[in-house]
Amino acid sequence: QVRVVESGGGSVQAGGSLRLSCAASGSILFINAMGWYRQAPGKQREFVAQFTSGGRTNYADSVKGRFTISRDNAKNTVYLQMNSLKPEDTAVYYCRVVVANDYWGQGTQVTVSS
Repeated sequence: QVRVVESGGGSVQAGGSLRLSCAASGSILFINAMGWYRQAPGKQREFVAQFTSGGRTNYADSVKGRFTISRDNAKNTVYLQMNSLKPEDTAVYYCRVVVANDYWGQGTQVTVSS
């Protein structure tokens, strides 16, 4: 079993910044991918950013240039630095860890007011 725990959400005004953290623990031999998704009210969950097994990063077009994903391999932790936040970034942010199976965290709320 793999446990995934997110932290760092909160409320900010437009233009502000937040940093999310996601830590994975448990039976982890190799992480194929680790990253962030988000779900706004009334919308489907969407991809935000991730690291792949080769160390490459991928970003959704809507966050490129504003969000940066980073990681600490020794701690099985990824971070999402979110700058220049917009009201449309408001959502519950979920961390996804892909090992043999997919594991998701419980989510952390990000609210951006105009």
